[in-house]
Amino acid sequence: MRVEQLTCSIGAELSGVNLADAIHDDALFDDIRALLVTHKVLFLRDQNFSRAEHVAFAERFGPLEDHPVAGSDPEHPGLVRIYKSPEQPADRYENAWHTDATWREAPPFGCVLRCVECPPVGGDTMWANMVKAYEMLPHHVKEQIADLRARHSIEASFGAAMPLEKRLALKAQFPDAEHPVVRTHPDTGEKILFVNAFTTHFTNYHTPQRVRFGQDANPGAAELLRYLISQAYIPEFQVRWRWQPNSVAIWDNRSTQHYAVMDYPACHRKMERAGIVGDKPY
Repeated sequence: MRVEQLTCSIGAELSGVNLADAIHDDALFDDIRALLVTHKVLFLRDQNFSRAEHVAFAERFGPLEDHPVAGSDPEHPGLVRIYKSPEQPADRYENAWHTDATWREAPPFGCVLRCVECPPVGGDTMWANMVKAYEMLPHHVKEQIADLRARHSIEASFGAAMPLEKRLALKAQFPDAEHPVVRTHPDTGEKILFVNAFTTHFTNYHTPQRVRFGQDANPGAAELLRYLISQAYIPEFQVRWRWQPNSVAIWDNRSTQHYAVMDYPACHRKMERAGIVGDKPY
């Protein structure tokens, strides 16, 4: 196996390896998992494995989870089909910087995403290193956010375009989750800036130390949250991957955000993703 680092901050491409072999090869899988924690997202070309092998490899990391909005393959629970077609309009969800499913109490550990079909050009995906984003924050901002917590909502994102009854049913099934603004990586102890497109507001901002008078809470909290969310936009924290059929990306959802670039014309873009159950952030 050869490892090529792709940027100074995030991402490595692996070659000379077949992920299907790691289903039964413990040493190979352990190497891949260690590289994932180090580089935060791994890329591979020419991974012509079956859906069953895709699921089996992802399950080496842990149990898989379905998505309540995106459809899964009926024969392979946990393998979510992200299919675009010329007849399907852009859905506005993927082309935003986000960490998957932070509206869950226990957001995913990570994902294994395989390209089945893609545009000849365009449709790249980008990832950002949110450990680096935290490290580079000014010291006074780190002090300000050290104890902050925030709400993450599926209702305000996936549910926003739904009819009222369906949106409320979705929120009832997945009540807003509350997470620390700065989470700790369970494997490395690194501090991670943990706000993204699913984050709606801070839950404990309104304190005497932060708020001079009542109305001051609203602009102060909103501007700080916008500033923190914008840290993923900084190119020095990012890597960009151009897809080909049978290309694969594996990412650590705990320490990254990603953005699917919708710059391509109406065409088929078929991706299959196995999301791995994670743990509650702390």
